[in-house]
Amino acid sequence: MNTESLFKPFQSEKLELSNRVVMAPMTRGFSPGGVPGPDVAEYYRLRAAGGVGLIITEGTAINHPSAVSGASIPLFHGEEALAGWQKVVEAVHEAGGKIAPQIWHVGMARKPGDEPNPEAAPVGPSGLDLSGNKVNEPLSEEEIQQLIQAYAQAAADAKRIGFDAVELHGAHGYLLDQFLWERTNQRTDRYGGDLVGRTTFAVEVVKACREAVGPDYPIIFRYSQWKMSDYKARLAETPEQLEQLLQPLVEAGVDIFHASTRRFWLPEFEGSELNLAGWTRKLTGKPAISVGSVGLKSEFANRAEQVEEDDPAAHIDPLLRKLEDQEFDLIAVGRALISDPAWPNKVRENRTDEIEMFNPEALQKLV
Repeated sequence: MNTESLFKPFQSEKLELSNRVVMAPMTRGFSPGGVPGPDVAEYYRLRAAGGVGLIITEGTAINHPSAVSGASIPLFHGEEALAGWQKVVEAVHEAGGKIAPQIWHVGMARKPGDEPNPEAAPVGPSGLDLSGNKVNEPLSEEEIQQLIQAYAQAAADAKRIGFDAVELHGAHGYLLDQFLWERTNQRTDRYGGDLVGRTTFAVEVVKACREAVGPDYPIIFRYSQWKMSDYKARLAETPEQLEQLLQPLVEAGVDIFHASTRRFWLPEFEGSELNLAGWTRKLTGKPAISVGSVGLKSEFANRAEQVEEDDPAAHIDPLLRKLEDQEFDLIAVGRALISDPAWPNKVRENRTDEIEMFNPEALQKLV
């Protein structure tokens, strides 16, 4: 097996990586009080030592009381949490890796009463949950500006404490995505309306982050069609609509797009074999990260479905072909790296028979 395409160095205008393997952001929730400790630093260090070119951390909370759900989700604000993240950065760099935090606000995906701030109500563009039910009042323009500045402060802190890039979580039905999605954004002001109008919040977040970090710091934007609540949801039904969605984000300052799909080998639109990352790269000219079930052969965590032995996920060949064809630039690996931190090195050295396959039980501990 020739894995050269997976392990070629990557170089873009603002980011250089030793290979094309990205660790996908995966919520772990092992940061009591929101503060990542030495075990979190060791967890990420092991993946850097195992050959990952770029680590994207689990989602981290911007400075807003209803940003996340859970008392052990890491924060990305406050002296103690940021000091913990600085130690994570140092550990990853010492192992020869690069790392970006994923900064996050869950919006209306949060339930009333959730920790760490049970008194804080969920917030979203129209106060609608992911099923379209009214839960709260729409965000005011003043509240929107406060959220934009919280994202920008997180980006500035990422650069200050030594991260190599920053990723904005605009996927899976969380706050940025709730503005993009027609079901959850019913606003009639400049933050709503048609598809281009619904990009306004995300555009202003990207612009504020760009101003905060300067012209040379990489900003990654993760987006998806599917939502945690609706695997069949779509922001764009055609390539033309996808271009309407992405172009304003390019102009705002996104350097790399992380196009989240659940199966990297599936085409996004009829009439083309390109997946979502492939279309993203073609339409924007920007580097694209693909993702979706790389290396998985066992049951999905907390889901009834299963990736069968003969599915492309069980083999790396389709991935290598897509990289060789330059359909996308980077590939994010998720749960395969939870069970085996050395997955990249084992693939590169053709030691695939030594790979420890993913088991949902691995999610119960941080190793």
